[in-house]
Amino acid sequence: MTSNFIQANGIKLHYVEEGTGELVVLLHGFPEFWYGWRNQIPVLSKQYRVVAPDMRGYNLSEKPANVSDYKIEILAKDIAELIKALGVESAIVVGHDWGAAVAWAVAAFHPGVVKKLAILNVPHPNEMKRAFESFNLSQWKKSWYIFFFQLPFVPERLVGTEKFFRKMFEVMPMNKKAFNEEDVMKYVEAYQQPEAIKSAIAYYRAAFRNLFSSPQFPKIKATVLMLWGEHDIALGKELTYNTKEYCEKGFEILYDSTSGHFVQHDNPDWVNEKLLKFFANPV
Repeated sequence: MTSNFIQANGIKLHYVEEGTGELVVLLHGFPEFWYGWRNQIPVLSKQYRVVAPDMRGYNLSEKPANVSDYKIEILAKDIAELIKALGVESAIVVGHDWGAAVAWAVAAFHPGVVKKLAILNVPHPNEMKRAFESFNLSQWKKSWYIFFFQLPFVPERLVGTEKFFRKMFEVMPMNKKAFNEEDVMKYVEAYQQPEAIKSAIAYYRAAFRNLFSSPQFPKIKATVLMLWGEHDIALGKELTYNTKEYCEKGFEILYDSTSGHFVQHDNPDWVNEKLLKFFANPV
């Protein structure tokens, strides 16, 4: 596995790369960084060229200072330009959590760069927006942390510490062996990078400030696979039910009853198997 930097959309992004062949881009969510794909990279890279970037603001990637620098349109352009900068016209894009939200946006606003789209445990942005606008009380309760992140200064004092990660990895994963001591310390180290905590929280602040003015997503032209851990305590399963209406071509959703929000950690073998099958399907 190699570690590199690349210019995309006017900023410097860090990424790791392994394997050769068709390009697969793995986009992590909060509170992770490229390392969140540690169980996927060795398996997928046996057949594909796998690139896992640190999203803007995370770990070793550049961290713009303003909340407005983290709008979904900007995040999507990062990845569209990253793919081109890697020397190809298009790639298979896989995203989890915030990485999945960005993956939806890349496929919607830059359809030419996405061959196939795989989404892990995040609904289509239009569906998430609908849940907030219709006052889906169940989802509003599950999204308490989004409102917490709107507070000034306080979240920055709590997020990214060793205590934070130990607590999160104790509560969130269904697989209690998904994160070991070494993993915890790697996350802590990533969040010790200057401005890393503030930048990660900026994703939520930018999304909330633009919630009712965010763009309506056009239909997704790429074939879509959604993998969903059913024990997600952050996002309701009902947010997946209308996803097909946002997809122009093929769409499939697979639920895993053994996993939660961190499906790629809870059941990595299942995720890897389904991804490889999806990648290989000629449709």
